[in-house]
Amino acid sequence: MALNPHLYGNGMPVAFVNEMFVLIRDGIEFEINNIHGANGGTVKAKGRVFLSNVRIVLVADKPTQIFTAFDMPLLYVHDEKFHQPVFHCNNISGCVEPVLPYDQNRAMYPSHSFKILFKHGGCGTFVPLFFNLIKLVRQYNQQFDSGNATHVDPLRAAHTPVDEMMNCAYVDPSDPTKIYLQQPASEAHPRNTYHS
Repeated sequence: MALNPHLYGNGMPVAFVNEMFVLIRDGIEFEINNIHGANGGTVKAKGRVFLSNVRIVLVADKPTQIFTAFDMPLLYVHDEKFHQPVFHCNNISGCVEPVLPYDQNRAMYPSHSFKILFKHGGCGTFVPLFFNLIKLVRQYNQQFDSGNATHVDPLRAAHTPVDEMMNCAYVDPSDPTKIYLQQPASEAHPRNTYHS
């Protein structure tokens, strides 16, 4: 995870090298815990979510001094679940580990739990793409697993072949998710690392 990643003026995340944005979803609400400086350590905001072959980026509609966006590398996400409660909106919850330089002690930094709430429109496009992408990234990156899961480069996911998955996208007419058929034009050079 990375708090307040680099964004363009329009709120679009600055891409990493070989990163492919899959979709954008407006009109979501999200909750993230263990945010240093936030009231009670939890951020709750309305905004949008970007999904790529590398990460999920939650961007607040109304940024604050503490929080503008939250970046979750797909390789660091775990315990993700889709919930369809009877008396509340559909949501995805899970946990994400922090992205730290290799010389940092991971025991000093807790994981973050997150929840993405779909309060405006359906989620029949977003949910299958999200879970299929997580599955594809994990399968592709198992071939590189050296048993040292605590120091996996989150950008390794950028090499996951997602083109085939995008050729058979799911469409839910009640879901306002927008799928990128062509990559958005970038205003800057792609980033090479999380720590720049």
